[in-house]
Amino acid sequence: MKICFPVESDNGLESKTFGHFGSAPFFIVFDTQGNTTTTINNQDLDHIHGQCNPMKALNGKMVDAIVVGGIGAGAITGLNKMGIKVYKSSMGSIQDNIRLFEADSLVEMTMAHTCGGHIGGCAH
Repeated sequence: MKICFPVESDNGLESKTFGHFGSAPFFIVFDTQGNTTTTINNQDLDHIHGQCNPMKALNGKMVDAIVVGGIGAGAITGLNKMGIKVYKSSMGSIQDNIRLFEADSLVEMTMAHTCGGHIGGCAH
């Protein structure tokens, strides 16, 4: 399984999850099969607010899940249509969130959790 974590800076598994999917400069993808990580530069960083293209951001790389602090409605809709689940990150590092994910302790995000005018469940 490939789990994607939007981050502000690449510090490997010690990186902190970022508050918003579309604004994250990088994505760290953790592959549970090989316990390896890869880093993707956000290819859609300069998108117009509300117009995030998740697959462009991920440079076309497929993942199984996203763990993030916040996400917009368009991005979560696009990801869910591709079968990618989105989970609310906890405070802490990627490593902390991997443990929570493996323990099935992260909440799957829905439209009720999306950023809307920077209010509600959005962490940025």
